[in-house]
Amino acid sequence: MSNQPNTGPFVIEPPAQASLPVQGSAMRFPVHRIYCVGRNYAAHAVEMGYDPDKEPPFFFQKNPDNLLTGTEDFPYPPATRDLHHEVELVVALSKGGRDIAAEAALDCVYGYAVALDMTRRDLQGEAKKLGRPWEVGKAFEHSAPSGPLVPASEIGHPARGAIWLDVNGERRQAGDLEQMIWKTQEMIAILSGLFELRAGDLIMTGTPAGVGPVERGDVLRGGVEGVGEITFRVV
Repeated sequence: MSNQPNTGPFVIEPPAQASLPVQGSAMRFPVHRIYCVGRNYAAHAVEMGYDPDKEPPFFFQKNPDNLLTGTEDFPYPPATRDLHHEVELVVALSKGGRDIAAEAALDCVYGYAVALDMTRRDLQGEAKKLGRPWEVGKAFEHSAPSGPLVPASEIGHPARGAIWLDVNGERRQAGDLEQMIWKTQEMIAILSGLFELRAGDLIMTGTPAGVGPVERGDVLRGGVEGVGEITFRVV
């Protein structure tokens, strides 16, 4: 007699569906993929050593199970001595497609959230020097702490408003959504020319200037005006 658990049609137990809470609802938003836009604020591009006027948009991915939700502590990851914070607006899609026109792109949006793109900067830097992918610096466990989604039906589509991050009560990052080089509808349109977007996809839209290191014991609190806030402790 086999001692293996009954997993239905699968040879191993399938992983749980990654999801985000929806503000004011018991329902959750299932996550399909996470796309991230690199250097989408001019001042951040400059602080990272790039000229924002000479660079087309580019993208990388995190994994859906990299999400950390609720008020859980963020565990400091292994293999790094230079962990950085990057606060971002998240766009969640309720439908997708290919070659979506920018004029129709916002019709695909379910809602918005506040999240952080936590980054092992030293490992990312090594990958850049060697011309290698960024996943080792970007797509590690718990690397995408996120607040709840707020439906666009309640708040509309934020195109301006403060985006900020405090570490231990000290302001580290401050910007405005209107400073994004590539706007939400443009990002959706461009991505849909590269991938077939689907319901459940998230887009992390880039971070303003001021990124920097965090240590164990730090308390991070970030927000986007009109969307919400997120707070967690690094442990």
